[in-house]
Amino acid sequence: MSNYMTPEDIIIAPSILSADFAKLGEEVRAIDEAGCDWVHVDVMDGHFVPNLTFGPCVVEAIRPHTQKILDVHLMIAPADPYLEAFAKAGSDIITVHAEAGAHLDRSLQFIRSLGKKAGVSLNPSTPESVIEYVIDKVDLILVMTVNPGFGGQSFIESQCQKIRNIKKMIGDRPIHLEVDGGVNPDTVHMVAEAGANALVAGSGVFKGGQYAENIKTIRQGALAARG
Repeated sequence: MSNYMTPEDIIIAPSILSADFAKLGEEVRAIDEAGCDWVHVDVMDGHFVPNLTFGPCVVEAIRPHTQKILDVHLMIAPADPYLEAFAKAGSDIITVHAEAGAHLDRSLQFIRSLGKKAGVSLNPSTPESVIEYVIDKVDLILVMTVNPGFGGQSFIESQCQKIRNIKKMIGDRPIHLEVDGGVNPDTVHMVAEAGANALVAGSGVFKGGQYAENIKTIRQGALAARG
């Protein structure tokens, strides 16, 4: 996974939830060529969150269209029965929600046993304390800065303090700190300043069809906020 990058890097991960589903392969190639670092895949089950999106077959279908990291965010409950299928489909990072099951430690161990990077995601109302005892089993922590289920929502500023707290918890561990929800040129400075390095942006990247320009603007905003 040579293009996994490090937590010192600013990573732009466009969410294909905002892509044109009728030409998903083309859209993935377009954001790849536009300079994205990872491709973020938002999986929703209509149960854990109020929307239905992609299954493992879609991950498998887009895998040949990019060599970039497929950052697969499972907003599904239960997640465990589907982890192996998403791994086999070509996911590089598999992120489960702390709220989606009673056995987070087991889920993270299973993801790693499949040879994949393991992520944990927290909803806006979930405190960072839930990851205290699994932090050494994660490669990525994803802070939701909107309530999951739909694209295009407004950024929840209170999550910036959570990002700061998690950054302190991470310390010198090689863990990516990712944010998802309402990230655009107007909000990116807040999350980057708080300590996030991996930035998921849906409409922030796909809006107006200027993918390369949007990615560059978000990256520049994050780098400037870091000082």
